[in-house]
Amino acid sequence: MGSVEALKTPGGARAPRVLLYSHDTFGLGHLRRSRTIAGALTAADSGLSALILTGSPVAGRFTFPDRVDHIRLPGVTKLEDGSYASEALGLDIDETTALRAGLIRTAVEKFEPDLVIVDKEPNGFRGELEETLQWLRDKTGTKVVLGLRDVLDEGETLAEEWERKGALDAMLKYYDDIWVYGLKNIYNPLHGLDVPKSAQKLMHWTGYLRRETWDYTPNPDEEPYILVTPGGGGDGEKLVDQVLRAYEADPKLAPKAQIIYGPFLSGDTRVQFEERVAKLEGRVVSLGFNSKMENLIAGAAGVIAMGGYNTFCEILSFDKPAVIMPRKRPRLEQYIRAARAEQLQLVRMLDPDRDGWGASVMVDAIRALPDQSPPSVGRFPDLLDGLPSIVERVNALLHPNRKQVAE
Repeated sequence: MGSVEALKTPGGARAPRVLLYSHDTFGLGHLRRSRTIAGALTAADSGLSALILTGSPVAGRFTFPDRVDHIRLPGVTKLEDGSYASEALGLDIDETTALRAGLIRTAVEKFEPDLVIVDKEPNGFRGELEETLQWLRDKTGTKVVLGLRDVLDEGETLAEEWERKGALDAMLKYYDDIWVYGLKNIYNPLHGLDVPKSAQKLMHWTGYLRRETWDYTPNPDEEPYILVTPGGGGDGEKLVDQVLRAYEADPKLAPKAQIIYGPFLSGDTRVQFEERVAKLEGRVVSLGFNSKMENLIAGAAGVIAMGGYNTFCEILSFDKPAVIMPRKRPRLEQYIRAARAEQLQLVRMLDPDRDGWGASVMVDAIRALPDQSPPSVGRFPDLLDGLPSIVERVNALLHPNRKQVAE
């Protein structure tokens, strides 16, 4: 992995500071991705510090790497009609956004980052970053990067959304670099947008972000299990239900399943699931949340998941046979990723519209999982080079006149 050299400032030697804006309103994906990137940067430079700004309501339940801290922004909740409301403060959404924007501006001014990495939304949630981005452009020499996961949404839908938000204009106006946490020959997340050549030249496909375990020691005596994860859990009810139906329908189904509901699965639904789990007498076990999912995936014989970005990276990193049952609403992101990954022999996709629905479909998928080929069968040589590539790009941005040093 490359190393980030100490940044020299007019006031003397000062190690670099990186601020990461994690676009979290609901779920875990953006925070977990930002945490992974921050950890890679601090590991590459013993002096570098990273600060993550996040709206995730469970940020405090995560372990952060050395020299990585976070500020929790006031949370917002997405309502059934697609609008947003304050999570806890009793403010209307405009007041909440203004409060978040002010906190972001203050954090940036006081932390004085040399590099800002913005996750997914070029102008932030409801435009809350725009004032700060303009200030950075006008008053500082801070480099600003837009980081995009491999898939955002179907092209036409994405184009309409970005037009409505003014996102493309913000990307062209404020950003020095655009990183795509995937590979160009797998998918272009900006498909459907009319991206000028000037912006295309700023795009760097890093590869996917390799994940590592956290103080993990394998247990050779542990009974084999498949890990079932709907990510944050907020929309994972169907996946969990189908797995439970499979074990209920086939008393001999093996291996056993370990379900991680995620912190956002509703309480009433979880109670109902727990009653069903108890009747399966140990063939299925469950847990609400685990901040070190990497360890659970590393020990699994296979994975059944919805196919969010972070889970996909973990499947690739630990080379686990996987069945992905992606959601199709409100975005096609997971479906596009899973379908493309299946084409490349990285995973198997379970699509009810194509494969049917019911316990027997999941029973067959679980039975076949231990003998399914792992992702390495279809792996690209640079598939998981995302973190070293990011370290190299940080070097290039902070030290444009120096040659990169590879270790």
